[in-house]
Amino acid sequence: MTHKPIALIGGAGIVGCWAAHFLRESHPRVPLIVAGRNRERTEQAAAGIDLAMPAVIDPTSADLGLGDTPVAAVATLFTDTSGAILRWAQRRGAGHVSISPAIAELGPEVSSFMHAPANAPVVLGTEWLVGATSIPAQLFSRAFRRVRTMHIGAVLDEKDDFGPAAQDDLERQIKAAPAALVRRKGAWQWLAGDQATTHIFAVDGAEMPAAAYTPNDVLSLANATGASDVRFDLALGASSTRRAGGQMSTEIIIDLSGEDHAGRPLRTRHAIVHPEGQMPLTGLGVALVLERLAGLVGDPPQPGLYFPSQLIDHETYVDRLRQAGGEIIDLEPRSAMRDRA
Repeated sequence: MTHKPIALIGGAGIVGCWAAHFLRESHPRVPLIVAGRNRERTEQAAAGIDLAMPAVIDPTSADLGLGDTPVAAVATLFTDTSGAILRWAQRRGAGHVSISPAIAELGPEVSSFMHAPANAPVVLGTEWLVGATSIPAQLFSRAFRRVRTMHIGAVLDEKDDFGPAAQDDLERQIKAAPAALVRRKGAWQWLAGDQATTHIFAVDGAEMPAAAYTPNDVLSLANATGASDVRFDLALGASSTRRAGGQMSTEIIIDLSGEDHAGRPLRTRHAIVHPEGQMPLTGLGVALVLERLAGLVGDPPQPGLYFPSQLIDHETYVDRLRQAGGEIIDLEPRSAMRDRA
């Protein structure tokens, strides 16, 4: 069977290389387009991937400089301030995922979808590490009849290899949303300044200063679980493995509280950890979304507006997470976190 290629726009970066690795691992015969604005980088990246061709894009051109190239799905892995790549994908009828826009920057993507809602799926990919938080959190919530609070703490190790695009995205997202969106007592609130500061407990129990942050997980999880309190906090500093004398890692700690299916109080605490940092998990999420959009796994989704956690099969994600070297750790629930009330 001949497949249309999957386009990785910005595919020469770290996330693009990881996404290509996972796609090639699961689908060795599906062609890839590694596209970007720098010819030398795209050619070097494509040269290391079987069945990959490099392409230089021109964001000012209606066809991005790619002509009539057919594509099955498109990922934009850097900040496309013009929105040209999404519009191009829509005209091609190809599903598109972008992992850069902050929650305060969703307007252009949503508007593009609203003006061509029947063309193709549009995935708002900026869940933390593209599903690594939202999917496990929804799986953990199955133990509850009712989830009341959902507190997520992410540890981003300062030794992690962000790559220039990811570093720019993080800095821009923090500046673009000087206030952080949280759900508290069933109401949406924006927190800024001292209200947004808090602390989290890392996997090893160390207390780390943190601040409220708003990836799309806050929206997706509040609606998926019905939790009346949802908050995401981000800590920058040494991860638990590095404090223990090892290499850096990335950590996501998920605290849930509510009632179990018998109506009794229940509190759970889990962690998602990857020993190579944030980039493998981000690349894995991008690859799994592209698999769905391209129809390589299951039927392609209908045109619509999606979060990654709505497209990726949750049990499949956990299997692929572990195959990729990630780990899910059961932790002892702590008493209610102070400074969050």
